[in-house]
Amino acid sequence: MADAGDVKFGALLRQFRLEASLTIEALAEASGVSVRGIGDLERGRRATPQRGTVAALAIGLGLGEEHRERLLAAARSGQIPRSGPAGLRAFPRGIDDFVGREAELARLTELAERTPTGLPVVVAVSGPPGSGKTTLALHAARELADRFPDGQLVVELRGMDDCPPDPAELMLRVLKALGVSDRDLSKAGPQGHPELYRQVLAEHRCLLVLDNARDEDQARPLLPSAGAGMVVVTSRRMLTGLDDVHRLPIGELSPAEADVFLASVVGRERADADPVALAEVARRCGHLPLALRVAANWLATRTGWTVRRLADRLAVEERRLDTLTAGDLRLSAAFDLSYRQLTPTAARLFRLLALVEGPDAGAACAAQLTGLPLFDTEDILDELVETGLLGTDQDRYRLHDLLRLFARGLLQAEEPAPEAEAARSALRRWLLETAVVAGRWYEPDHGAPSPSWQGIVDLSDAERARHWLQAEGTNWLAALRAAASAGDHTTVVEVAESLHWFSDQWIFWGHWPEVFGTAARSAQALGDPLLEATHLNYHAWALLVCEGRHQDSLGRSARALEAARRAEDLPQQGWAHSYTAWAFSLLGDHDDAAGHNREAAELFEAAGDLHGTLHAMSSYAQTLLEAGRFEESITEHIRTLAFLEHSGDLVEPHSADFVRANLQASIGQAHSGLANWSEAVSHLRTAVDLCRASGLPGLESRALVHLGNALLAAGHRDEARDAFSRCLALGSVANPQHTATARERLAELDVH
Repeated sequence: MADAGDVKFGALLRQFRLEASLTIEALAEASGVSVRGIGDLERGRRATPQRGTVAALAIGLGLGEEHRERLLAAARSGQIPRSGPAGLRAFPRGIDDFVGREAELARLTELAERTPTGLPVVVAVSGPPGSGKTTLALHAARELADRFPDGQLVVELRGMDDCPPDPAELMLRVLKALGVSDRDLSKAGPQGHPELYRQVLAEHRCLLVLDNARDEDQARPLLPSAGAGMVVVTSRRMLTGLDDVHRLPIGELSPAEADVFLASVVGRERADADPVALAEVARRCGHLPLALRVAANWLATRTGWTVRRLADRLAVEERRLDTLTAGDLRLSAAFDLSYRQLTPTAARLFRLLALVEGPDAGAACAAQLTGLPLFDTEDILDELVETGLLGTDQDRYRLHDLLRLFARGLLQAEEPAPEAEAARSALRRWLLETAVVAGRWYEPDHGAPSPSWQGIVDLSDAERARHWLQAEGTNWLAALRAAASAGDHTTVVEVAESLHWFSDQWIFWGHWPEVFGTAARSAQALGDPLLEATHLNYHAWALLVCEGRHQDSLGRSARALEAARRAEDLPQQGWAHSYTAWAFSLLGDHDDAAGHNREAAELFEAAGDLHGTLHAMSSYAQTLLEAGRFEESITEHIRTLAFLEHSGDLVEPHSADFVRANLQASIGQAHSGLANWSEAVSHLRTAVDLCRASGLPGLESRALVHLGNALLAAGHRDEARDAFSRCLALGSVANPQHTATARERLAELDVH
């Protein structure tokens, strides 16, 4: 039951409302206090309001000074006496349609539970412009309100303004909002306000949201040093200079969350009418909360528009940022506020990053764009990361899709066209030159870069070369496409040739058919039949192994054989027969496969091609395996393994690693075909270990699936489950066919 003070306040509030001829709904609109809250207050069903709420109600009622004081007195009479100011809440509008951020809210809740220890908790929420930092902070403040009985207050720091308020001004606002009297403020004097500020916050359990901090200097004086309160600081900057703070970086929403958000604004019925278009709108907004809000407002105010119409409008990249404008809400304006905070060198690098054609880039790429030393470029990149305009993960730097469009517009407007084109050309040239050097680590008779090579990327061993090729794959592929379009066929062929042996290390990247198909066309354009045969063979391999297009591979190897004969080159004739045999074997035509294998072996032997001979032997043994001739297959695989070991250092090390692991996996498969489970498991475990040591995830996925099958057949369910799980853990670098099989096997194990 409410106490007498509560009833007295409620009765007086109702009297003033009726005298003002206001409904509860009208008073809620005028004051910002909820309808339910006003109703509960009038009926005495909730605690007496805090001072800020009473002030808001007085303003909404249009009370004069005398009546305002009566309402405040009634509120005070119903409160439990306390040593400090009454609690308060001050939340702006715009957080009722909050979506997602479960992990972030859980983290803030966890941190709020630590506040009773007597030490204030400070959380820095950072993220790029438009990521919803303020919305998250306000929603969290509402959710956590009951944990902070002395009030929750939002302080607008206006960090992006040209002249944001200084800490002393902000401190004074907080003190007044917390109920500190003018007499106490005057008594302390401006010099004493910081101490008074710390004292007040230490004595009361408040939640303070410091929204949109410009930098550490603006936020640091406002952080309490004692007490059981909590401070949430939002900023586009990471505020790395602040000590003893918990950091909560945020980015875009997930696709599912973005769809839910759009539907919450435009209406479920309208969203469900074209879910594909809704997903396209979300994707073209980069799942960025501010962009999603603008797009949703577009649709909400244009009821005659379909979602598809907006999706198609956003599809035009050159107009996308202009489209993402609703009234005075303009996405590009939010980006521009951060851009104007950059130093000139950082602003230029931000513009030039629009020239990167892949989703991200390393620091060396950025250094090529600027022409500055690597260490200097890394400092500039750190500035962009700190200001929220650039994302980073494991030494990779990424522009959000919409920020990339913004940077592209700035590049066209502020960078001289010849300089921008020169930077683009230099980057592409460097990417291809570095790809050649890195790829040759895996090529017979090459290996480490020559001492004369001067590069800013560490390619001192094969593993570093592999890391760079994979990390920059999308970028050097784009440069290769540009070279082909420009008719630079010599460069295209050189790059593809240097990457041929490396491709075995990254089989399921997804782009080798394009790389070698492009190179085959360039070789044909150069009018060199040997080059044409070589790259047609590479293309045949890629179609066969990477995409399983057996018939298309046969067409390529036939063309390769014809070109190799024109060139009178025995090794390329041998490779054409070898890839033909492989395709026939996978198609189940084992007789034709055996015939082509024999021809390949004879050609390789006549040419003295050790690698080709090894491949032909391995291919013949594999054909026997595919034909179900398991005992013969084991014999041939063991013979090939002995040949490999006898050849020693004559076989390129990475090729030897691949063949050795492949042979062990095939021997294990053959033993599985004979139900020799212990032998199968032994060889397949060896194959897995070899693959792991040599970095061969595509082949490892194959070995793991067959190992899991053998263990399952032998009755070792837990070990089989582990093998299938390890296959799935390889992710996108594994053979998709084998990961699909592993997923099916795990599902079967769960059922049974």
